[in-house]
Amino acid sequence: MDIAVIGSNMVDLITYMERMPEEGETLEAPEFEMGCGGKGANQAIAAGRLGSDVLMVTKVGNDLFGQNTIENFKNNGIRTEAVEVGTRTSGVAPIFVDPHAKNRILIIQGANNELRPESLEQHRPAIKEVKLIILQLEIPLETVYAAIDMGVEMGIPVLLNPAPANPELDIEYVKKCTYFAPNESELGILTGLPVSSLAEIKAAAATLVDKGVNNMIVTMGDKGVLWMDGQNELVIEGKKVDAIDTTGAGDSFIGCFAHYLTKGESIEYSLGKANLYAAQAVQKRGTQSSYPTKQEFTAY
Repeated sequence: MDIAVIGSNMVDLITYMERMPEEGETLEAPEFEMGCGGKGANQAIAAGRLGSDVLMVTKVGNDLFGQNTIENFKNNGIRTEAVEVGTRTSGVAPIFVDPHAKNRILIIQGANNELRPESLEQHRPAIKEVKLIILQLEIPLETVYAAIDMGVEMGIPVLLNPAPANPELDIEYVKKCTYFAPNESELGILTGLPVSSLAEIKAAAATLVDKGVNNMIVTMGDKGVLWMDGQNELVIEGKKVDAIDTTGAGDSFIGCFAHYLTKGESIEYSLGKANLYAAQAVQKRGTQSSYPTKQEFTAY
């Protein structure tokens, strides 16, 4: 196996709107879509569509949404032997997309909160076979820490995407990861520093590198991506496209980056491919539904 994604699954409830209603106001929105999402699931699907062999470790809800999520994994070639059914309802993410493709997202964790360290231990034999572990922060922090320790113990590189940003994230665990990949706003929350320009983003990222964080990868939307590791500093400019929906773009980046990395490509090459993959994804509506297949990406 190539990748174990230990993380969340959600049902995306996407409303396309002209503007947010004011307090007490009711507005009609032009369109609504529902799809499978969640940062963990999104990253797994992106890597899987590109041809990676992906193990998903997650908890789905004890409801129709949960069963649909499992079927979605199977339909996208994701291994589901480590997908468990919890006692709560499925996690859901109401998403509001404006005419400029900017989004606002609410998250209800649901069964994702039941993914505990004990679950990881049950699936240790399968996790041990992978080349890379991917984590996010839509599951309990104690589970994230247990997964990092498991990766270190097994000698498996860990990629932590600190999303959504949690100020309580322990820097000592971040330093154990091989790759740390926040977006610019998450970087600002975690460091408490301004990130409104490239110079400020570099300065904020450098503070974490100075503390011992390995391979800082900061995604910056249409500005591209920054990579720092103490010896190297690289900025790959964003590809200019007409974005329709940026929901899940960061997850598509992570999934694509992990795919090429586990195929033996360099960090620089993998970052470049991931930058292009995310640029292609934002030109379609939806989250996972916007992620290109290997054939579509090659043609792009």
